[in-house]
Amino acid sequence: MTEFQINDPSLESQWRALILFGKNSATYKFAFAKSLLELIENETTSISIEELAKPFSRNITEHLKISDKQGNSSSSKFLNFCRDYNKGIINQNQLLIQTEKLGFVNVVDAFQNVNGGQIPNLFYEKDYSNGNKRIVITDDLLKLKESFHFQNFENETEARWKLVETAWNLKINPNLLEVKYDAISSLFFLENEFMKRVDITSVRDSLNGYQKGKCFYSFLDISIIQGSSDICHVDHFLPHVNKQTHYKNGANINGVWNLVLAHSSMNSTKEKGAKVPHRKYLQRLFNRNEFYISSKHPLAETIINQTGKTKEIRRDFLEKQYNLALEQSIITWTPSEERKGTF
Repeated sequence: MTEFQINDPSLESQWRALILFGKNSATYKFAFAKSLLELIENETTSISIEELAKPFSRNITEHLKISDKQGNSSSSKFLNFCRDYNKGIINQNQLLIQTEKLGFVNVVDAFQNVNGGQIPNLFYEKDYSNGNKRIVITDDLLKLKESFHFQNFENETEARWKLVETAWNLKINPNLLEVKYDAISSLFFLENEFMKRVDITSVRDSLNGYQKGKCFYSFLDISIIQGSSDICHVDHFLPHVNKQTHYKNGANINGVWNLVLAHSSMNSTKEKGAKVPHRKYLQRLFNRNEFYISSKHPLAETIINQTGKTKEIRRDFLEKQYNLALEQSIITWTPSEERKGTF
């Protein structure tokens, strides 16, 4: 996480650090994040726990319908009430009462912490004085709402949530875990022990946060929202055309390690084609992959299994595959427009 923010203390980077890094003992932080994003759309400056309870419980109950395991704990009173609501045993008012009582015990205090400390710019402050339970939204969160990247945050949060809960629910041995890429549907998926495919989430939504919402090559802002003029494309860093050469040398060119997001203007021209990106981008690819590994579950295990157990092995792996691609292409490529990168 420190490396993720070392050259980028922006509010966007701080928000993404909360979503992508840190402990995942339960998925409450994702439900809390989505609730905050929803409520500040109304320029709200103060949110009561009562107001938070409705979107928070809705997010949890909807995910429980798909993936029952939403935490590492063997039991949870709050999750049991959510399950009872899904079964029709209790009504919404009863669920909201229990959400106010049990749902925010830890998440309000813990959400803004990562790697043992708080982020520099807090997005809210807790106010439980005089029996009035609420959070006060700071100017920094309202500024974040005006950011180009705000449009992507809900999808990024949802994608991260799906990756975490899928790994928990499938109970796959980390040494065998491989998130696979479907190019036609642009989805990540897993296969369980019965070789049944389980779709996880959009590739764009999953990768965007780790690239800080920037085109991998030009560092232009990119969107993951369909219809946007800044929509990104999923791109193979090392060209897919040489997949057999890489496969013979121990690499799956369709692996997560080789997938990046590029602004549509990069791939809409014939300029890049099957050329190999300039060597200077290889370090960026290494850094991006290490972000995954720092964030845990399950892209981390996938990249480790695809590229190596240690940083040194992973760096050598990328060098070897890059040199193989360069032998086939000879000519390297850089974008016609490029801004300063932060990783």
